[in-house]
Amino acid sequence: MRILVLQHERVEDPGVFRKFLAEDGHEYDTVHLNEGDALPAIDGYDALWALGGPMDVWQEDVHPWLAAEKAFIREAVAERGVPFFGLCLGHQLLAEALGGAVGPAETPEVGLMDVSLTEEGAAGIMFDGVPERFPCLQWHSAEITRLPEGAQCLATSPACAVQAMKWETRAYSVQFHVEVEKNTVENWAGVPEYAAALERALGADGAAQLAAEVSARLPDLNAVAERLYMNWLQTAARV
Repeated sequence: MRILVLQHERVEDPGVFRKFLAEDGHEYDTVHLNEGDALPAIDGYDALWALGGPMDVWQEDVHPWLAAEKAFIREAVAERGVPFFGLCLGHQLLAEALGGAVGPAETPEVGLMDVSLTEEGAAGIMFDGVPERFPCLQWHSAEITRLPEGAQCLATSPACAVQAMKWETRAYSVQFHVEVEKNTVENWAGVPEYAAALERALGADGAAQLAAEVSARLPDLNAVAERLYMNWLQTAARV
């Protein structure tokens, strides 16, 4: 499989998914949209991934490429039927691209927190083999406020209604982060927007605190990531 990866921050890469992709012989090309890379033609790619980033989906005045990215996602998913996987910002971009809505979160989530599967999530392919309640890394202050037509909510939390989403049979996305590696918190804490959110949520020593918590739970986090990766491959094969 050849995957096109839309990246919005240099240090916010596919993380542990790089290991899984390499082991299975899949290839991916990365487009750094925030650094001015142009969007390529989707022809020749078997799937599209969109990762997280410190910007918000509505900041098209500051980041004009967001409008083109949403149009690109809409064409790839809704018109061409390309399998999709989105993380955090990528989750929100998918929702907006397909006619949903995203807004500021009433309660930003930053830290290691649990999410719970909905009935649809527990019964579907994407979360097969994943516990009905599981830990994940949260680092967001925006959320989906209205699902696109044809979408289902697969996971939720008390502070964020739509933690995971499925659109028809080919697009999946999660608000939380499962791509976590041992240096993820340290790397992301160097991004000013993320550092500010971390300090507001956890205090001045938030980075060290969160890094320790993630390190202690890393095997569990990576196990969920690998399961989601394998399940997503199954959904992509069915398109």
